[in-house]
Amino acid sequence: MRKLKFDPLNIVICGIGGQGNVLASEVLGSAMSEMGYSVAVGETYGASQRGGSVMSHVRVSESREMSVLIPSGGAHIIIGFEPLETLRMARKFAGSDTMIVYDPRPVYPLGVLQGAQRYPDLDALKAEIASLSAAAYAVPAADIAMEVGDSRAANIALLGAFTQLPGAPLNREDLEGILEKRFKGAVLELNRRAFTMGCGAVSGKGEAE
Repeated sequence: MRKLKFDPLNIVICGIGGQGNVLASEVLGSAMSEMGYSVAVGETYGASQRGGSVMSHVRVSESREMSVLIPSGGAHIIIGFEPLETLRMARKFAGSDTMIVYDPRPVYPLGVLQGAQRYPDLDALKAEIASLSAAAYAVPAADIAMEVGDSRAANIALLGAFTQLPGAPLNREDLEGILEKRFKGAVLELNRRAFTMGCGAVSGKGEAE
């Protein structure tokens, strides 16, 4: 068990239902629990599990018991599967020390697809996300998933990116071990590729975006 930079360490995972947010929080929580940390995980869902907002709170401590919910302004890391959802959570939970890793590819709600609503300007979204955080990394997780052959692997790509954040409680080897326990055969190899590419999407950058 490594010394945590913050105790408890507060991680928000957010996105749209159906993107694999809950699986990401389960994998993350399992990995840290196996390393000996005390872990509390909770999820909240929007109006629809698929297509509505989904957010997970993951709280990690070296020893103490914690409530599940992260206080406003109390997130140290935000993992976002969709840029507008990432911004919504950053506005509520980000503070001066928050690091953000997120997929900048929008998922347009039905109202936008029907022309009744407008999706915010993507460059403006990215700029505000960066302004609300100590560092923000845009990682093309959905594109990585498509490249390896399964759109469901975007969550694994983002977990790879997460391990490369300064001060992350897990390194690449820690999460690779969990993947080997959870997946087998061709599915494991696919997820390994997505994970490796997610790691490279952050470790290969000299500066955050």
